[in-house]
Amino acid sequence: MRHHTLAATTATILALTALTACDPAETTSSSPSPDATAATSSSKTASETKAVPSFVAKGLQSAQDEAQAAGFYNLASHDSSGRDRNQILDRDWKVCTQNPAAGTKTSTDTKLDFGTVKLAETCPATDQKAPAEAGATMPNFAGKSVKAARASLDSSTSITVKDATGDDRFILVESNWKVCTQDPKAGANLNGQPVEFTAVKYEETCP
Repeated sequence: MRHHTLAATTATILALTALTACDPAETTSSSPSPDATAATSSSKTASETKAVPSFVAKGLQSAQDEAQAAGFYNLASHDSSGRDRNQILDRDWKVCTQNPAAGTKTSTDTKLDFGTVKLAETCPATDQKAPAEAGATMPNFAGKSVKAARASLDSSTSITVKDATGDDRFILVESNWKVCTQDPKAGANLNGQPVEFTAVKYEETCP
């Protein structure tokens, strides 16, 4: 009985060894590695050098769609009036300027910046941007929007804005109001002192 048992056990071990040697799980896969797949995918989206199309006089939404169709996805826009208004509904705005200019050959990774105004407005003779950071010297904010003036000053600055007409109107949307007077005056040193503006609506004349 022991000889039969030993022979059967030996046969079983040999059979299992043969099956393990032929296990498909041990064979090498020919599928590409995740790194190789990622490299192939990224090469398909590599930047190209192209001539920038003309977008001036188009609606902002149409300009953005056409830019993306041409391969330019790094897009920005600003208020050409200098009032620092946000382009919330792009279909309500039109393109006055573009940077880079039409025809410029550049990488499709380059940022395209559109200068815009609302549809009912006329494009300014020159593109206006919001004032840069004031730094340590008070800029001249006369005629600039209250919103742009506030954004130019340090965020810690205490700012008071009053209706220049004396009617004590509440100044809610600051991009609709322009600065008439300012204190401190332009050129003064800024060292943390409070700033005061008087303002009127854009369609009004400063008193």
